[in-house]
Amino acid sequence: MYPHPFVQDWHIDQVHIDHYKHVNNVAYLTEVESLAWAHSNALGLQFADYQALNRAMVIKRHELNYHLPVHLGDTLKCATWIVECDNKLTLKRQFQFICPTRNKAVFDALTTFVCVSLDTGAPRRLPPQFIDVYGNARVSL
Repeated sequence: MYPHPFVQDWHIDQVHIDHYKHVNNVAYLTEVESLAWAHSNALGLQFADYQALNRAMVIKRHELNYHLPVHLGDTLKCATWIVECDNKLTLKRQFQFICPTRNKAVFDALTTFVCVSLDTGAPRRLPPQFIDVYGNARVSL
């Protein structure tokens, strides 16, 4: 999809499976959140940094696309990229989950984040540390 993704594996266990015998939609959202945090941590931003800066990146919008069902025992390659950062208030992350055994994309998502104050929840400008980290991690399209 884009160059230089941040990737981690997601092994599908029974806890991820719903009554249709495939991965539940909520499990995908949980993995999207986990992947975004893992990428932020790898870039050098921890939640402690968010607290020290009194800022957070909260979700404004998720666009989710489920392409193929995923089942118990599958292992997915889950990738994310920062595809937009306006250096003011918002950033966007693209996600793509691939099933290597089928060589197919099974899920993708685009998430828009907005910077807010941790103590009030009000929108706030991205602090310089966020601009430096997230802005420099943005992929060129």
